[in-house]
Amino acid sequence: MTREVGKLISDSRSEVDLVAAICDYTAEHGPKVLADEERSAEGATAYVVHAPIGVIYGIQPWNFPAYQAVRYSIASLMAGYGVLLKHAESCTGSGLFLRDLYERAGLPKGLFGVLIISHEQSDKIIENDLVRGITLTGSDRAGRAVAAKAGELVKKTVLELGSNDAYLILDDADLDLAIETCVAGRIYNNGQTCVNAKRFIVTEKNHDAFVEGYVDKFRAIEMGDPTDDAKKLGPLVSEAQRDQLHKQVEESVAKGARVLVGGEVPDRTGWFYPATVLVDVAPGQPAYDDELFGPAASIIRAKDDEDAMRIANDSRYGLGGGIFSRDVDRARELAAKYFDTGMIFINTFDVASPDLPFGGVKTSGYGREHGPEGLKEFVNVKSIKIG
Repeated sequence: MTREVGKLISDSRSEVDLVAAICDYTAEHGPKVLADEERSAEGATAYVVHAPIGVIYGIQPWNFPAYQAVRYSIASLMAGYGVLLKHAESCTGSGLFLRDLYERAGLPKGLFGVLIISHEQSDKIIENDLVRGITLTGSDRAGRAVAAKAGELVKKTVLELGSNDAYLILDDADLDLAIETCVAGRIYNNGQTCVNAKRFIVTEKNHDAFVEGYVDKFRAIEMGDPTDDAKKLGPLVSEAQRDQLHKQVEESVAKGARVLVGGEVPDRTGWFYPATVLVDVAPGQPAYDDELFGPAASIIRAKDDEDAMRIANDSRYGLGGGIFSRDVDRARELAAKYFDTGMIFINTFDVASPDLPFGGVKTSGYGREHGPEGLKEFVNVKSIKIG
């Protein structure tokens, strides 16, 4: 993974650990979650059966070459489906490695198939009668195209389409914890994660102190060889990805944002981009409206806690987000009642947990992976009633 996409070797190792945990969870809980359920219905005996529907086709991105492929395929295999994978062109080696790994573990040959195909050929796979469900992780543009194609054929889809996750630093936040966590949450996986912490919405009370502490830590982040455990920031996946991020930063600055650290393409080999902090971020700027897929942080000033929540929800996306507050009960209430997103982390940052559903709302997509919800996402839930 590190060779193919430039992940820090430490992030690649943690990805392997996460994948193993997902497999362990699925092996332990899958049979119970998917077991037949006996119910009483109008005095008769009834059963609810979770039956496989056919082949599940996964279209997956490059930023987590193992996790993206395993998180849907292991659940699908447990439920009894065959699986097809179209991995991103930058990490086809990881996809083929996983296929061989599955087969070495005893999976019958062909149940996990890797397709090295074009987008045009992908539509033909969706059209195939044996394919009954499609799951895609990618851009909202790609999601719309795949959902439209699947919709023509009345085939179910699960879409995870990225985000612009907001982390709220409320009046009563532990600032040291918030700064440390939000720095780690922004540069994790070289900043190329759908659930990276991306927008930091800080109340007036804490804004200046947060900015000062955040900038100090970002300035100290050293770019370098991703195979070197001492380095904290590796290259982006491609020249196009690096140039797109820089374009978004420059456009944000042209529309009123200020760069406090970073923001310049370094003169060195590799598609590196420095840890970058933007302030005075406002609507109309890419740093406010769009997803910056790389190590660029957007800090937004809010008047108070209520204004911070308003700004957090002022986004077309809704995948993840976070709240920093010493009043955990109040933060939980805000998360449950008001935060319009699929996953919320209180006083912490995380990517995914095998036992918790993963997914979003609005243009971040729909459907869930992981947990009991993910295991049942594509099954045919059959009702059987015995008279």
